[in-house]
Amino acid sequence: MEAQFQVKTDPELWAKLDMDVERFSNVPPSLTGAFTEIFLSQENRPERMAYFDDMVRNIFTGRIQEMYDARQEGRPVVGTFCVFVPEEIIDAVNGVCVGLCGGSQFSIPDAEQIIPRNICPMVKSAFGFKVGRICPFFQVVDFVYGETTCDAKKKNWELLDDYVPTYVMEIPQMKRERDKKLWIEEVQDFKVAMEEKSGKEVTETRLKASIEKLNAKRKAMQRLNDLRHHDPSPISGRDMLLIQQIAFYDIPERFTGKVHELCEELEARIKTENYVAPKGTTRLMISGTPMALPNWKVHNIIETSGAVIVNEESCIGTRYYKDTIATDGTSMDQMLERLTERYMKIDCSCFTPNDDRIDQVLKEYRESGAHGLVDCCLQFCHTYNSEAVKLRRACEKEGIPFLSIETDYSPEDVGQLQTRIEAFVEQIED
Repeated sequence: MEAQFQVKTDPELWAKLDMDVERFSNVPPSLTGAFTEIFLSQENRPERMAYFDDMVRNIFTGRIQEMYDARQEGRPVVGTFCVFVPEEIIDAVNGVCVGLCGGSQFSIPDAEQIIPRNICPMVKSAFGFKVGRICPFFQVVDFVYGETTCDAKKKNWELLDDYVPTYVMEIPQMKRERDKKLWIEEVQDFKVAMEEKSGKEVTETRLKASIEKLNAKRKAMQRLNDLRHHDPSPISGRDMLLIQQIAFYDIPERFTGKVHELCEELEARIKTENYVAPKGTTRLMISGTPMALPNWKVHNIIETSGAVIVNEESCIGTRYYKDTIATDGTSMDQMLERLTERYMKIDCSCFTPNDDRIDQVLKEYRESGAHGLVDCCLQFCHTYNSEAVKLRRACEKEGIPFLSIETDYSPEDVGQLQTRIEAFVEQIED
């Protein structure tokens, strides 16, 4: 299996997208090597992970071709950077929603020629992919929707607009009634903008169908996350991270079906006591900033240090799918209000006060059966790094082993992180 895996290439398709084909041609072999080493080297993986492996195999070809074809059909292909952008509205005009957050060091030098070095690596990575024309996902979108969750992002949108049409939604920074009113107005404006871009009306029928479709996707992920909480776990944290990353660019209905198929296999594995790690293996939960594909560094270090990851409290994890939209709304105003209520439950660190997130982390920690918490933040992510102080205090009060990590996408700190994580696992086992 390992020898056969290869990330596919399609220079002709990439040329249609005005990519720097020669430079990008180095990426698939690099990704092939990393994926083989980190994922395919695992023992006793669930058989139905094959679909998700195949999504990586076709990440720069088959899925890009699907989005290219959608754009040729006149369907809007919309890039997003945050779980706050309501994908139900994009879906309601038959659009394609794709996450564009960057998780690679490869594109950062391109960004640093234009934007400051001392800002979030995820922002730099994403920006660099566009200005360097070295990301087929970024090249296939018609436009992108940004948001105001942090200073680095909201100033970056002004510069990104020079390279691709960029529209910004204002995210409230508090959760009062007046803030909810602001967010409803932003969602209403977003609906109008999507109607103008697509030439289609967001009707009650279309929006209801989209809400149900994406609720189904979230429920599938909830089912999967509940199964990984079993002790011992039937799936590794690395594989779960991969699935959560793919959730941001796969076709929702297809993805939902494949997740349920995997869940059925995991349920069978639990009945036959077929696990990825023996009982007694140290179980860790991750919290903090999102880990965009192909950022697998911390998960790989943890799970090659004798532990297994059983939960991610992040935008790439439970923050994306823990809540569904109430379906009792009948009019457009009611449905948009229910949609807004669901999105206001996202516990982003942009909010103040944000005690709800601390409570949510502790709740998920207990539900996951974890033995310790690793709070992982990207460098210069001031909101999450600051919130780690309150999270540490809460964990100390509850007697929860806590490790705080600040990192970026480079391999330079792998040795240091390995040492700290191994010591943390040993501390828990003692």
